[in-house]
Amino acid sequence: MLDPIRFVRKAIINKLIGAVTIDGVNVPIYGRIPTSATYPLIRVYSVSTNETDENQDSFNTEVITRIECISKFYSDDGGELDINIMVSKCLEQVRTRSANYIDLSSDNFKVYTSVNEGVSYVTDDLKDYTYFRGIIELSNKVEQL
Repeated sequence: MLDPIRFVRKAIINKLIGAVTIDGVNVPIYGRIPTSATYPLIRVYSVSTNETDENQDSFNTEVITRIECISKFYSDDGGELDINIMVSKCLEQVRTRSANYIDLSSDNFKVYTSVNEGVSYVTDDLKDYTYFRGIIELSNKVEQL
């Protein structure tokens, strides 16, 4: 059995690149946020893998990935609407019907279900900025080919 988590994360990042815009500007997509990053941005990171749908013929894994949309503003300048738009555009790309699931065939895996496990919205009022975050938890069930 192989762990498909890195392939899922990479495929999600690739699917989002160029697909999410705010005010006509592409939102950058990261696995790790660099210190030079500009906001708004999206971070895609792995959470867990769990063996699922056990059978004698194939290895099946549930892969949990989070897509975190982040914006920052001075205390009362806005930000929540941008997060709502970014989350919606991300879901439009990754939460599709089976014909448009992320393609892992070159890595010898196949996604057979994709489920939005929920979106959490968080506001962090810090000294420098107010940060708005929309965190999508995405579950993909993956079969090793």
